[in-house]
Amino acid sequence: MPKMKTNSSAKKRFVLTGSGKIKRKHAYKRHILTKKGTKQKRNLTHSGLIAQCDVKEVKLLLHI
Repeated sequence: MPKMKTNSSAKKRFVLTGSGKIKRKHAYKRHILTKKGTKQKRNLTHSGLIAQCDVKEVKLLLHI
């Protein structure tokens, strides 16, 4: 039986932490930044964690 392929878009977007949580980056920080305030851009810089309701789906995509 062939190996299961990891979803390529998911492996670029998510990182597994040492404690088993899934880390993600915030959206809306790529372009059209001139109309966004400094505070908004600063808050989007920090990484966050996946919502608990999405963990099962992301783990399936990453084959964890």
